[in-house]
Amino acid sequence: MSSGKASPALIAWPTKAAVNRVVPKIKFYEHAALTSRLKDLFVKEVEQITWLAKLATETINLPAKDGVSEIQVFGIQLKTPELHQDVLRCIDGAIHHPILFELRHDECVQSIASFKRPGGGDATGKQLLSEYFATSWLPLGSERAGLPTAVNLAILYERLLLRLIPLPALPNESLRTLIDRFDKIRASKRELDKVVSALEKEKQFNRKVELNSTVRKLRNQLAQLGAENRDMEP
Repeated sequence: MSSGKASPALIAWPTKAAVNRVVPKIKFYEHAALTSRLKDLFVKEVEQITWLAKLATETINLPAKDGVSEIQVFGIQLKTPELHQDVLRCIDGAIHHPILFELRHDECVQSIASFKRPGGGDATGKQLLSEYFATSWLPLGSERAGLPTAVNLAILYERLLLRLIPLPALPNESLRTLIDRFDKIRASKRELDKVVSALEKEKQFNRKVELNSTVRKLRNQLAQLGAENRDMEP
C-alpha cells in the first residue's frame, strides 16, 4: 500500500546493487568486545539483520572517492519499537564501509545512519561516527525515491546523509561543518531549555534578570547558527 508521496530519505535501491542476504548476529559479536549488556540488546531488540544492498563501482557504476569505495545498506527487523543506538554502533564498528540502515517494525520502516569517516592517524583504522540521524517511522509500503545524482560514491554518500539531517546545509557548507553546526544548535537548545526551566522557578528578581539575559544570548546564538524553530533531535 502506497502513501502516495515518496520520502526523499527512503530509497529504491537499484536492482543491480541488491544483495538480500541474512547476516547472523554472531558475525557482529566476533568483531567487537561485546559486553553482556550489548549482547542482551541484540537478543532482546533484534529479530534479524539483512544485508540489503551494496553500492559500489561494480553495482552502480560510480567511482570510489575520498576513501568511500562502497556504501552498504542493512535492514534490521526489530522485536521492539525502538533500537538502542549502541547496537548500530556495534554494527558500524564491525564494518569498515559506510552503512545506511533501514529499521523495520510493525509494518513500518525508518531510515537511519551516522556519518562515518576515518579516525585519522589511528593505527587501528578505527572509524569516527557522528550522532545518528533518522527519518520518522513510515508505512512499509511508502513510495521510494531514486538515488540522488552524484559523480562518485563519496558525493552519493553525502547526499544520502543530507536527506536524513533535519537542518538544511548553507551554501558551500560541507557535510562535516553542517553536522558540527547541528551539534552546536542541539547543545544550545538543551542549555536554553534548562535556563528557561530555571527562570520559571526562580523567585529572586536579580537572579531572574541574569537568567533572562542568558536566555536572550542563547536565542541569539541559535539565530546565528540558523536554528530557527527546528526540531534538532536526530
